[in-house]
Amino acid sequence: MSKICVSITHAKDDVDKATVGFVIANASIASDQETVVFLSSEGARLAEEGYADDLHEEGFAPLKELITNYAEAGGTIWVCSPCYKKRGLDEGKLINGATIVGGAKLVEYMSQGASCVSY
Repeated sequence: MSKICVSITHAKDDVDKATVGFVIANASIASDQETVVFLSSEGARLAEEGYADDLHEEGFAPLKELITNYAEAGGTIWVCSPCYKKRGLDEGKLINGATIVGGAKLVEYMSQGASCVSY
């Protein structure tokens, strides 16, 4: 089993990139890879309950559905702590499966040989 990190730095500012990031994450977890989605910058907004409800890039499943499917399949979602706080988001409204982490957690994961793709 490989370790895969999908870094997503976009949300409503680029729904296409946010969507494709979760498409890749779903493909990774469906391929039995240890998969982490790291949400940072604007992407941190995707971790707040309700934010992605109306985001739908043409040609893809709705973003909320992609996020839910990924989490239900056992995918890990890490959210950059300073990015989440900077945007004034409510930690009490995290989506299922999301955890607030510091950068050291991502560095530790990457140091264990994880490959990373960014959107």
